[in-house]
Amino acid sequence: MDALTDWPGFLLEFSKEAEARGFVGRELVVLASGPLMAWERADDGPRVYVSAGMHGDEPAGPLALLELLKAGFFGPACHWLLCPALNPDGLAAGSRGNRTGRDLNRDYWKRRTPEVRAHAAWLESKPAPDLFLSLHEDWEATGFYFYEINLGCDEPQRALAIIEAVRPCCNPEPGPEIDGHQARAEGWVYHAAEADVPHGWPEAIFLAKHGCPLSFTFETPSHLPLPRRIAALVAAVHAACRAIGF
Repeated sequence: MDALTDWPGFLLEFSKEAEARGFVGRELVVLASGPLMAWERADDGPRVYVSAGMHGDEPAGPLALLELLKAGFFGPACHWLLCPALNPDGLAAGSRGNRTGRDLNRDYWKRRTPEVRAHAAWLESKPAPDLFLSLHEDWEATGFYFYEINLGCDEPQRALAIIEAVRPCCNPEPGPEIDGHQARAEGWVYHAAEADVPHGWPEAIFLAKHGCPLSFTFETPSHLPLPRRIAALVAAVHAACRAIGF
């Protein structure tokens, strides 16, 4: 698996690009490898929150967010919130967990880690986003897939549009089962707003409990070359926002 080899360079480049585009940064907690940053650009439009870098051995998400930022994707039609690197120590080390080996994406109920305590408090200080997009990788997957958590109307055409938008970069993960869950279609898991492990809440479940009505957690297969994983995540973000009119 790839690592985010130039971690200090990524932090610096993302900060410069975000500030140049009107984002305001906030240090949520300072760790050994640098700050966990949240970026926000206020607008009267829908609130869209995008996160990446939850697992330090999944560099495609942070790099996809940087690519979207540099391309000017985060326009004035939405109120954007970005957390490009939720696990600074893991990203610096190329490890899934944080410095103590904990999986941050199972800690949003107990909040034992400083990263999740600070991040959850920041999210709770704000209104729930209208849309949440989470960028991940899966070393066991053969194709692209995503989890949808939907507290509103069931609109299957949105999910199918995302799958087709990503297909040129990566075929969807075949069913009938994906990551231990029943697939609704190739590459698509329609997940209840409940954690698989009751006290092991991931970020998406936490946000659903906070009132976020719709989220997509995107997973690219780690065996693909890094540029293709980045391209798949970029295409998925474009398609998700386009499918709901943002």
